[in-house]
This record gives sequence, C-alpha cells and structure tokens, in this order.
Amino acid sequence: MLEMRPLCEACGRILPAERDGAFICSMECTFCSDCVVGPLDGTCPNCKGELRPRPPRVGELLSRYPAATGRPA
Repeated sequence: MLEMRPLCEACGRILPAERDGAFICSMECTFCSDCVVGPLDGTCPNCKGELRPRPPRVGELLSRYPAATGRPA
C-alpha cells in the first residue's frame, strides 16, 4: 500500500492524499510539482530515481487507508 506522505520533502508544502500535485519515486520519496519541475528537474535527490505523478486516494479508500501524518523516518 502506498504510504501517501503528507509533505514535500524539499520545501515542506502540504500534499493532500486526495489531490493531484504530488510526485513520487519508486522508494515513495515525495515532492511537490514546483520542486519537481524546478530544482529537482524530475529526479529524486535521494535515490536518483525518476519522479512520477502520485495517484490521489479518495473516498472509501482514503477512509480505510488514511494518508501518513508525519515526515518519514
């Protein structure tokens, strides 16, 4: 199950699970669209993987599998 991290790891912007605008790599590092198209240039600074749009989670799925509430360890 995708962790759905709530914040951009670069700038701290809030990234709600039910909305578009978040990008992830295969390790689930999470960034906002501004950081991805700006300083990150589509590449994860942690693992060097490609950043792709994170699918939103809505409705019953979001209720059953809520988004994470804090920064990753």
